[in-house]
Parts: sequence; structure tokens; C-alpha cells
Amino acid sequence: MRVDVVGRHFEVTDAIRQYAWNKAEKLSKFFDGLQAVTVTIQPQDHTHSPQYEVELVLDVEKHADFIAKATGKDPYAAIDLASEKGERQLRDFKEKLKQNKH
Repeated sequence: MRVDVVGRHFEVTDAIRQYAWNKAEKLSKFFDGLQAVTVTIQPQDHTHSPQYEVELVLDVEKHADFIAKATGKDPYAAIDLASEKGERQLRDFKEKLKQNKH
């Protein structure tokens, strides 16, 4: 599985890249057909309180991509929220596939 960590108007440090990579790797245990994960991190333009937006694009075989977006006060919190949403989408999709096979 391929994992890409991209920063828009944001310098992705090695620590953030590793954290996002670890979170993305864990998603593969929820659905075997996961081919690639793209994590995009960008700051939102709020001068008084910085917010970070994270978008996870989950490339699944034989289905359209799943997209999970989240915002947080720091990139780590936003990555956590987005990965939880992506995890839920993959679990729901897997359950739907199981129900259709019966």
C-alpha cells in the first residue's frame, strides 16, 4: 500500500510524516482492498487561532475513493480525527459488502 503525506502551504516535518504514515498503515487492517492513502495537511487562514485541515483520500479497489476531512488545533489532532472518519468509512463499506454476499 502506498502512503503519501502532502503539505499545502505547510512544511511537513519528519515527525508529522511518520505519524501520518503510521495512522494510514493501520487503516489497511480494516479493509484489505485499500491500495493507497493520501494525507493532505494545510493550515486554515485564521489569524487569532491556528487551525489545521487534514484530508484523507482512501483509494479502494473496485469503488470510488473515500474522502475523510477533519480540522484540529494542531496537525496531529486533525490527523487523528480524519483517520477515525476514514476507519469508519472502511468498516461500513466492508460490512455492506458482507451483507450483499448473503
